[in-house]
Amino acid sequence: MTPITPPYYAVIITQKLKDTGLEGYDEMAARMVELGTKWPGYLGRESVARADGHELTVIYYADAESIAGWKADVEHLEAQRLGRERWYEYYDIQIARVERAYSFRSDGAPA
Repeated sequence: MTPITPPYYAVIITQKLKDTGLEGYDEMAARMVELGTKWPGYLGRESVARADGHELTVIYYADAESIAGWKADVEHLEAQRLGRERWYEYYDIQIARVERAYSFRSDGAPA
């Protein structure tokens, strides 16, 4: 991911899918990524998943208003409802304002 110049916001999502009943999840997740990447203020995302179903996703936004708007999007609201009812064992969301960021690359590429 291209470095982002602070300040910006990070939405940190930790989640675990249920072991069964995941019909429709992959399609909905792909749709949310498709819509979310087009949302005003969206800056990027990173995600990792473990074999046991735990996932960590960080989505970056320019401002808090962009996050609030995305949370209230009609299709996103439906995905949230279905996630709670069908797909997630749990999820936790944290929103943080990034004031400072720095990085290192062993190959000397710009960070």
